[in-house]
Amino acid sequence: MTATVDTTDATPQRAEAAAPPAVSRGAWRPVALALIFPACVLALWEFVTASGRLRIVPPPYDVAVMMWDFAFGGIYDDAFSGTLYIHLLASMRRVYGGFALAALVAIPLGLLIGRIKVIRQMLDPTFQILRPIPVTAWLPLSMIFFGLGPSSAISLVFLGAFYPILLNTVFGVRHVDPKLFEAAAMLGCSGSAMFRRVVLPAALPSIFNGLRLGLGFAWVVIVVGEMTGVPVGLGAAIMDARTLSRTDLIISGMIVIGIAGFVSDRLVLALNNRLLGWNVQHG
Repeated sequence: MTATVDTTDATPQRAEAAAPPAVSRGAWRPVALALIFPACVLALWEFVTASGRLRIVPPPYDVAVMMWDFAFGGIYDDAFSGTLYIHLLASMRRVYGGFALAALVAIPLGLLIGRIKVIRQMLDPTFQILRPIPVTAWLPLSMIFFGLGPSSAISLVFLGAFYPILLNTVFGVRHVDPKLFEAAAMLGCSGSAMFRRVVLPAALPSIFNGLRLGLGFAWVVIVVGEMTGVPVGLGAAIMDARTLSRTDLIISGMIVIGIAGFVSDRLVLALNNRLLGWNVQHG
């Protein structure tokens, strides 16, 4: 008498275990939604240029060719061919340098203004007067103080990033829930420990909002900053293209600045998500 083993269910189970997990359709939904508006803009751009209503604006294909030559060369072989990385790295050094300096100054100053009433009464009115002055108005003074070159550009980027970081830091400190101070005091927390363990963590979401806004303004200001006689940089390339009536290069520089600003914002947002994972209100 021989024993038989029922294996009818084994093969399907093994096949099911070996099958790769299916990609969720929901994962592609944000990407598809994000592409709808740019596709509509490209279609409208192509339609307007093809109709001849804007003769000085090149069609999307010509801009794509210019961007390729700007990045890799081999098409026009002019002074701008294959120089994208040079201009981009120069602008990144100025943007991140001015932004880092603004963050190093604005965050501690914002913490003090938001927490200490005497400092707020002494400094806040002056900053509120200086804040509405546009960065372009500081251009002549920056050239006088720092001369022609990268230092003037960095100083303008600093001014563009400083106030968003400062104001959001002050806002975050002044809107800390008073119950947190009461709970910390009951646990024996006081003095500098209260500032370090209660004020700073509670203000971090607002501080990161300021950092994101400040970094965005830094990329906005870089074109103005690189009008101060610097030879390389995305802003310098755009200004040279304007002089030469190279609209395709102007648009290419604008697109590169937009992409660089977007990537920079994603990096700050990733750091924000990493450091604020403990916050139940975050996300």
